[in-house]
Amino acid sequence: MPIVSPAFSVIIVAYQSGPTLARCLAGLAAQTFVDFEVLLVDNASTDGAPQAAAKADPSIRLIEPGANTGFAAGNNLAAREARGRWLVLLNPDAYPHADWLEKLAAAAERHPDVNSFASLQLVADEPELMDGAGDVMTSAGIPFRGGYRRKASAKVFEGEVFSACGAAMMLDRDLFLRLGGFDERFFCYCEDVDLGYRLRLDGEPTLLAPDAKVEHVGSATLGVRSDFALFHGTRNRVWTFLKNTPGPMLWWSAPLHFAVTGGLFLLHLRRRDAGPVWKGFKAAFVKADLDPILASRREIQAARKAPAIDILRAMALDPVAFFGRRIVIRQWRGRRSGAA
Repeated sequence: MPIVSPAFSVIIVAYQSGPTLARCLAGLAAQTFVDFEVLLVDNASTDGAPQAAAKADPSIRLIEPGANTGFAAGNNLAAREARGRWLVLLNPDAYPHADWLEKLAAAAERHPDVNSFASLQLVADEPELMDGAGDVMTSAGIPFRGGYRRKASAKVFEGEVFSACGAAMMLDRDLFLRLGGFDERFFCYCEDVDLGYRLRLDGEPTLLAPDAKVEHVGSATLGVRSDFALFHGTRNRVWTFLKNTPGPMLWWSAPLHFAVTGGLFLLHLRRRDAGPVWKGFKAAFVKADLDPILASRREIQAARKAPAIDILRAMALDPVAFFGRRIVIRQWRGRRSGAA
């Protein structure tokens, strides 16, 4: 008999995720929507948690690349092995509500012309607070999670956001592969924003499904303000800006981007954690790494389908909208005429 492909392929990339992985998988086991497979990528953990999980549930497809390949490459590897039409990415420290997949499936059915969906993320130990209502991009090219640590409210509705947070997102598999998946040079941090920006440039919107909920710890393994997170977050944010900002916007947004980056650096000086931030900024301009990023930019901009004005409309115009973690969701009225 032919193998029947599932509707969803849920991908979890684990690295030293033992304290959270079991609860994450328990949330998947309790889903009301059951037409999915689970692909668990072990990025060379030493805690044995992925192997124990796969032994306890033989339906889990364990992928072991043999090294820590990073979040980006781990997801890309699993995406190539996935059998579902939809890729559903889930962090090992994100705990899905029982109807999470059911709500994502319903959103996809309501919007057959949309290929990318974001979940509503709640703070795991304070679920009355949001961890993120989609990702926001400011006109200065600074990304952030909308509504982070703000109370969930009626302001959160089903609508268009700039991009989806990789902790709990759904994306058409063929589209993901066509765009090249995540940029593996990023390793981790901002690779989801970079992908979301490339989706925008390709004319592909992202919708927030606010009733598809997960409770997210966030940086459970590496730490929110660890040197690793600050270095990669800073370097990759610059790369995301340089790769993706359309030419018509670049001439005025570049001074704005670097002015805001300088302001953020001053804040880190006050916090006494500016060292890895400065190292990350310098690393963004190392010629051996920057040249391939700029080569990617030329390819991406040459293939751009969306006009620059559409990209700007999807942004928060306030260059410092990240203060207060503003929520930016726009009413969805379908694709614009002529959009791909």
